[in-house]
Amino acid sequence: MSKEHLNIDHVSIEFDTPKGKFKALDNVSLKISKGEFVSLIGHSGCGKSTVLNIIAGLLQATEGGIVLDGKEVNEPGPERAVVFQNHSLLPWLTAYENVELAVKQVFKRKKSKKEMREWIEHNLALVHMEHAMHKRPDEISGGMKQRVGIARALAMEPTVLLMDEPFGALDALTRSHLQDSLMEIQRDLKNTVVMITHDVDEAVLLSDRIVMMTNGPAASIGDILEVDLPRPRERLVLADDAHYNHLRAEVLRFLHERHSKPDVPTIGKVQEVEQVGAAEKAEKDNKLDAA
Repeated sequence: MSKEHLNIDHVSIEFDTPKGKFKALDNVSLKISKGEFVSLIGHSGCGKSTVLNIIAGLLQATEGGIVLDGKEVNEPGPERAVVFQNHSLLPWLTAYENVELAVKQVFKRKKSKKEMREWIEHNLALVHMEHAMHKRPDEISGGMKQRVGIARALAMEPTVLLMDEPFGALDALTRSHLQDSLMEIQRDLKNTVVMITHDVDEAVLLSDRIVMMTNGPAASIGDILEVDLPRPRERLVLADDAHYNHLRAEVLRFLHERHSKPDVPTIGKVQEVEQVGAAEKAEKDNKLDAA
């Protein structure tokens, strides 16, 4: 891995709610190296998606900020592509056309039509979707839709790939196939990846580091686990690996201990803050799509 290039610098954020100020994050700091795969894990309402949205430029921190390669992040940009749990494909466009939309926005003055076509086909091939590139979303499975979403993000040639529970809505077999594909892609492209997950096994399998968030309100980083398993990683081999199981147990222990503490926010409060945050984020979603 090369030198650090993404700095989450003392980030805090507050939301205005009908009941007053709500501090979702408190003094979150993390330095991420280029080519590193970092997972954020924690209980619902701990601010994982808020961190990701601040990195993406969809939300602005109340205090602190994000620095990428020496430049402060203030808005969405193509160097930070986002893959959401919902594939967000336009239903009237084919897989190829969905990726083409992003490519034209980023490369319209940099690549010829032939170069753009080859680039789109290349990125669809990376996620093994070349056979279905001319099908619309309603003609392909959920896992295939998510592959197209990943291809669209990769086609923007991002420095940082942001993934918000990208496999959370998929069945176990499809999820495992996409995890393997993601490991192959990240190995070949050496993108920096920041991913939110609730899946402990997924976090240990994919990550170089696992960032474990404390419960909100005023969530922060509770602990960081170095995942020093050699790559490439084979899930069937790791299932019986003592060190893999030790790392897995460390994450589970953290989550269990935090869960047992009384500072867990009420479901109603979490939903209220999520609605406020979603409203602010929605105002910038079109910028991200356009990027």
